[in-house]
Amino acid sequence: MSDLYTLTANEASRMLQAGEISAVELTEAYIKRIDETEPSVQAFITRTTELAIKQAEQVDRQRQAGDSLSPLAGIPIALKDNLCTEGVLTTAASRILHNFVPPYSATVVNRLADAGAVFVGKANCDEFAMGSSTENSAYHVTNNPWDLSRVPGGSSGGSAAAVAACQVPLSLGSDTGGSIRQPASYCGIVGLKPTYGRVSRFGLIAYASSLDQIGPFSRDITDCALLLQAIAGHDPHDSTCLDVPVSDYLSAVRNPDIRGMKVGIPEEYFGQGVASEVASAVLAVARELEAQGAVVEHCHLPSTCYALAAYYVIAPAECSSNLARFDGVKYGLRSTELAGHIGLSEKTRGEGFGAEVKQRIMIGTYVLSAGYYDAYYRRAQQVRTLIRNEFDQAFEKYDILLTPTAPTPAFRTGEKSDPMQMKLADVCTIPVNMAGLPGISIPCGFVDGMPVGVQFIGKAFDEATLLKTAASYQLATNWHKRIASIPG
Repeated sequence: MSDLYTLTANEASRMLQAGEISAVELTEAYIKRIDETEPSVQAFITRTTELAIKQAEQVDRQRQAGDSLSPLAGIPIALKDNLCTEGVLTTAASRILHNFVPPYSATVVNRLADAGAVFVGKANCDEFAMGSSTENSAYHVTNNPWDLSRVPGGSSGGSAAAVAACQVPLSLGSDTGGSIRQPASYCGIVGLKPTYGRVSRFGLIAYASSLDQIGPFSRDITDCALLLQAIAGHDPHDSTCLDVPVSDYLSAVRNPDIRGMKVGIPEEYFGQGVASEVASAVLAVARELEAQGAVVEHCHLPSTCYALAAYYVIAPAECSSNLARFDGVKYGLRSTELAGHIGLSEKTRGEGFGAEVKQRIMIGTYVLSAGYYDAYYRRAQQVRTLIRNEFDQAFEKYDILLTPTAPTPAFRTGEKSDPMQMKLADVCTIPVNMAGLPGISIPCGFVDGMPVGVQFIGKAFDEATLLKTAASYQLATNWHKRIASIPG
């Protein structure tokens, strides 16, 4: 079968379990697909073809032996290149980690390996996950499969593009201010940021530790539920990963019923540069949910307008602390110009970090410095509390909130040379990270031939309701079934 790469993960899993295909056949189909499309899309930094075949062969042996296997056994997956993977080059798309091969794997990587997933490669991203377009990678720019002249979003653009190009049915990304949901919107796929503390961050190369969260990309909701089920849950290696029961997400997406559900539409999310065509597509989602029996109302979250500014104080502050470890001494790049410890660190960081990373480190160091801490960092944390409190108040009345995922469709590569315009691409997603809540983006239409997404925001640790709502909408539409046609 030459078109195996068009299967969803659940469809492929059923065929594997029925013995209609082998894990090696499936993996080879995706490897061939990557061979054909990667010159155009450039979704990967590192490909692990030999590892993938070995993992697929192991799954086939286990299945032939009659072992009980996970639904993910034999399913190819791409990993964002900031997820430590034992024995595999892991760079966070930075020159400073150009030769870093981790001696251990992230908890999510181990959980997927235990489930029998097949790792085909490490996906490109913005350097240290700092960016909204994947243009900040130290290695190359990833292209949007729907239009190769446009960006796939960021920072998890490689992970999103790989799924949209059918190079893999599933991938993992990380989301600090929208880095899963925004590229999912730009690439016309599903992307979910779980509640902060739902998924272990152990082994994730940190950007901003109080905001980062790992989550899944997929082409449909059932696949998203399948992958989230595998990675969610308490991890003693991560003190911020909470011991909260994990719901049965696959049950939540089967025969979803949203009658009586209360949906809020925060009006603040339809200003700040949101294109009228995007707003219309999102409001059409609200009408569909209403037709299915949900109660839809407009509401207000007035502190939303301060979220972007507060985020760009808190996130750089945390990045300046996290990235202090890259000094040319322990691992990664080391400058050949030796000038004492301070000189070595200065030269190494100057050569190894890109412009965006340097800028954020400098901003973060400034706002944490004596005399400015109270004026900037403390005040930003107070705004963060206001944002969280407003969400809490909204969820006393509503089951979910509905907003655009991004204010516009994907923009052209090089178009957002103004840093502020680039940062505004995440204006609809950042508040969710600031409050530590779950959010999901699903396809809801096209504008000028490019996909757009709708964002559902849920209560803390209530990913099941998000998935149920998304599944209900998906059943009534076919946006998720469209596949990008990639020119050779």
